[in-house]
Amino acid sequence: MSDDKPHMSGTVPPGDTSQRVGAEVVRERGVDPEELREKLLDAIAAEFTTYYYYTNLRTHLAGEEDYKEITEDARLEDRAHFELVLPRVYELGGKLPNDIRDFADRASCADAYLPDDPSAENILEVLLEAERCAIRTWSEICDMTRDADPRTYDMAQRVLNEEMDHEAWFIELLSKERDGEVNPAGHFVRGEPGEAPYSTNNRFNDSA
Repeated sequence: MSDDKPHMSGTVPPGDTSQRVGAEVVRERGVDPEELREKLLDAIAAEFTTYYYYTNLRTHLAGEEDYKEITEDARLEDRAHFELVLPRVYELGGKLPNDIRDFADRASCADAYLPDDPSAENILEVLLEAERCAIRTWSEICDMTRDADPRTYDMAQRVLNEEMDHEAWFIELLSKERDGEVNPAGHFVRGEPGEAPYSTNNRFNDSA
């Protein structure tokens, strides 16, 4: 009977809760699930800390309401990226660090500090470089998972789509603010701030 149902058994013994078939199939396809989950932790640590730092950067764009609006979209979408990918870390047998300081320290991108001279130009440059680091991070994860882990690849390419949007937005704004050049991004206002059209996941609900 088992010969007729080849997917009923594999490397994980029946009833074993110490291993995950979802991780083992990734390994069988050539990707180390432990290495992948660590890269995901690094990546979502960057999304989480960027959400924090963008809050501060946005606050200092006083009087630049158009800049603040676009920064708010990017800020809230980075939070959505964190929420989207976090469950995948657990599915691969990982977990969040208990100490937020440990989590922040492992972020794959540098902290997006408020510059000493918090001019709109300088803030936009910080925002732009943060988005470029995110593009490189998620592109690496897409390359790593494309043919081995469809679930992670789907998440990573959805996040990547939005990070590319963000880069284009800040190129447009910085070009105009610093250089007086029109360098369009083709940006359209999201339906709601932080709508995250590619990556929105079900929000955490602790009331259950």
